[in-house]
Amino acid sequence: MAIREIRVKGDEILRKKCKEVKEITPKILTLLDDMADTMYAANGVGLAAPQIGILKRIVVIDVGEGIIELINPVVVETKGAVIGDEACLSVPGKSAQVERPEYVKVEALNREGKKIVVEGTELLAVALCHETDHLDGVLYVDKALPNTETIWEEEV
Repeated sequence: MAIREIRVKGDEILRKKCKEVKEITPKILTLLDDMADTMYAANGVGLAAPQIGILKRIVVIDVGEGIIELINPVVVETKGAVIGDEACLSVPGKSAQVERPEYVKVEALNREGKKIVVEGTELLAVALCHETDHLDGVLYVDKALPNTETIWEEEV
């Protein structure tokens, strides 16, 4: 397990569409572990593979209830709408208001290759949308409401 470098806005890999994972190999399992380590080391609540330079449809999320690993996630249902502050490990030092669904349902594969369904509200709903957007080259800043960006200093 290793901590990988997080790519930041301006890196063209963040704007590319990721490829579906065809087979869950030991390399994919190592990638999941490395992504979790990287996310935790950066104090994030989610991380998508392109954020560490890998164009695979894989995300990890932990909103405080344990790690969620999603391979080939697809948002299959959304309900409602909420506006909240959003930030990203690939856009350091900034946040903005973004409108996201209040409820999100995602289908994906887990590390064993079994189909799973993850349903979320509040922060989990935001994280599910935010991370799956990364897989299509979309950053939260693309969806930010006008004139809501906040710039903050990072902790040293």
